Formats: sequence, C-alpha cells, structure tokens
Amino acid sequence: MSRTLGIIGSGMIGGAVARLAVAAGLDVVLSNSRGPETLADLVGELGAHARAATPAEAARAADLVVATVPLKAYDRLPADALAGRTVIDTMNYYPDRDGRLGELDAGELTSSALVQRQLAGSRVVKAFNNIDFRRLFTSARPAGAPDRSALPVAGDDPAAKAEAAELLDLLGYDAVDIGTLADSWRSQPDTPVYVQPYMAERPEGLSQEDGARWFFETPGIPVSAARVKELTDAATREN
Repeated sequence: MSRTLGIIGSGMIGGAVARLAVAAGLDVVLSNSRGPETLADLVGELGAHARAATPAEAARAADLVVATVPLKAYDRLPADALAGRTVIDTMNYYPDRDGRLGELDAGELTSSALVQRQLAGSRVVKAFNNIDFRRLFTSARPAGAPDRSALPVAGDDPAAKAEAAELLDLLGYDAVDIGTLADSWRSQPDTPVYVQPYMAERPEGLSQEDGARWFFETPGIPVSAARVKELTDAATREN
C-alpha cells in the first residue's frame, strides 16, 4: 500500500488512526476544516512522519485517504481531489447532530452509499465506524496475537476493500468483509457490532469524573473475526 495516508478530519477517530499509522511506519498528512495551523499540536506529537495540510492537499498526497468528518459535512469533502482514490469512510449518521436525511431515514441509502454518490470518482469503503476512538487506539495488536480484534469493512470495489483490509492489518486489526455499501448498515449505530462488544462492562454509579477516567483507562475487550461475523449477521433493519 501507499506509505502515505491522507486523513480528512483530525478529531478523535482521525487522531487515533494517525497515531496508529505513524507507529506502523506510515507518513500521515492530516487535515481538518479549520486549517493546517490548528493541527500544530497533533503534528508535533506525531513527529517527523506527520504534516498538516488542507483537505484537498491531504487527498492528493496519498492513494489511500481516511475521511472522518461528521456526516453532515460529507458534501464538503473535496470530491475532485479524491477522484481516483480509495476513501475509507468512518462516518455514522446521528440525526441529532447531522439533521434529518430523508433517504437515510427511509432506508433508501446507507450513509456510505450517500458518501459514494458524493464521491463518484472515488472508491468508498466503510471501516473504523463501529469502535470508539479510545479502544481503536488501545486494542490494536500485531498480526497473530491471540487477543487481536477484528473490524468490519464494506464496499463495492473488491480491490479497494483489499486496500482497506491491508491498512487495518498494518494498524493492528483483522478485517471482516460484510459486503457492499448497501450492506454497511450492519455496522452502523444501534447494531450488535457497534461499540459495545469492544468495551468492558461499565460499573454502575460512577460520577462524571470517575466515568471519564474509566473510559480512558479501561482496556478493550478482544472481538475476534468470527465474533464480528456473528454479530453483523445477526443485525436487523427496521426499514
């Protein structure tokens, strides 16, 4: 795969992916909607293998790009700059945050199919959307480790899915192919594979401060490829 990973959106998931990528020996080009100068602290933390750029510059810097912005901003992704590239879509639809999107509410499209329509010249693959940012970073393990976890991937282009699986492997995860972008709802919020399987059971009665400490300090639960397949197969859809 390309040795340079472009990241559009450098929040919690983007930051976790960037940290894993640099640790794996990749160069990373980070971007967000607020400008490269706002990423100085993260670039400084990541070191010589990271730099900041605009979203269009990050898109052009690598063959493989991770798009991890709020879904409500999907139509602001630089479609021209992303043409010809594989784009890993981590976005989930949260109506309270994103506003109501009728096609998604009606089940006419998945969120990733909506992104693919916007990025018609790109190859969109859904991944990294079903695990919280803290467990994404702390649960990564080398290939063959007995406690290695798996993550689902979905996409319409087999070669693009293979690229995504290669990235996941490099970053510390097995990949489970759950089908096309039309099937990607199986890993969306409120499905069996979404977030909870990777987290330990939260103790009851924690204060807000203790709850935040628990979230950051508690190790994740390994979720095998077989378990991911079982959970995604068990998902049901209302519409």
